[in-house]
Amino acid sequence: MCRYVKVSGNYHALVEDRIFFGGARDVEAMIKNEEVDVIIDLRGEATQSAYPSAGTEWIQIPLGDNSPIVTEQLFKKAIEEVVGAYKAGKKVGFHCGAGSGRAGTVAAGTLIALGLASTVSEAEDLAKSIRPIVSLGYAQKEALFKIYPNP
Repeated sequence: MCRYVKVSGNYHALVEDRIFFGGARDVEAMIKNEEVDVIIDLRGEATQSAYPSAGTEWIQIPLGDNSPIVTEQLFKKAIEEVVGAYKAGKKVGFHCGAGSGRAGTVAAGTLIALGLASTVSEAEDLAKSIRPIVSLGYAQKEALFKIYPNP
């Protein structure tokens, strides 16, 4: 089950020993300490992995930070990549710049997709309990409501 787990440095485990999230500065530690198979980079501004590694697949899903226009299709794709890697038995890490907005949004969506939360509000609260700096912006939260309308 999910719980507040600070793994190493400044990143956290969304699902113990399998899914990790944080900021760009945490990628090296995720690769070295957790031996993640896949890194999903949510930075639209990135031109390469924050820590290039031959043994780790780098997937970029370019989400702009603090943008008034957020596309729920890109958030949905990011969530699907995380969940797909997890279900394929891979260790996966994802990050944005600081690990609060874009990564927090994907964390909340992943919790819903995995059935660990039922609503956007519940998922946001759980993501914050795991990684206290999670801070979803208005447009990010609205994207999640479009992907996962509350019952």
